[in-house]
Amino acid sequence: MSRFYWLSLMLMIMMNAVAPVWGDDEQVFFAVVSAVPKDKMRISAKVLFDGAVSDLKLIPADAVAGNPVWRTLEVCHALKLEGAKMADGLKVLSARVLDASMLPMALQGYAGDCLIKKAVEIAPLAD
Repeated sequence: MSRFYWLSLMLMIMMNAVAPVWGDDEQVFFAVVSAVPKDKMRISAKVLFDGAVSDLKLIPADAVAGNPVWRTLEVCHALKLEGAKMADGLKVLSARVLDASMLPMALQGYAGDCLIKKAVEIAPLAD
C-alpha cells in the first residue's frame, strides 16, 4: 500500500511539472478584422501580439471555419482568438466575437477608427 501511495504521489507531482509544457502552443490574441473578407480561409486583421499590433492573416482550423460566426465576419469585427502564430499568419483554434470596448487599449483606437470609416464609406454603398 505504501509503495502504491508514493508512486501515485510522485506521478502526480511529475504530471503537474510537465503539464505547462504541453499547453505552450496555444496563446490568446486579440484582433480587429481590417479588410472586407473575400476569402473566409485567410482574413486580414490587426492582431495584438506581445504588446505590439501587427497585420496578420487569420487562418481558421477546420472546426472554426465551419462555425456560423466565422462565416459571417465583417470588417471591424473585434475578436478574442486562441491559436498559434505561424510564418504565414495566425492559426485560429478558437474565436469569440467581442464588443470593441472589451479590446485591449492598443486595439481600441484602431477599432474606433475602423467603425467610423465603415459608417462613412462602406455603409452608404449598401443601399
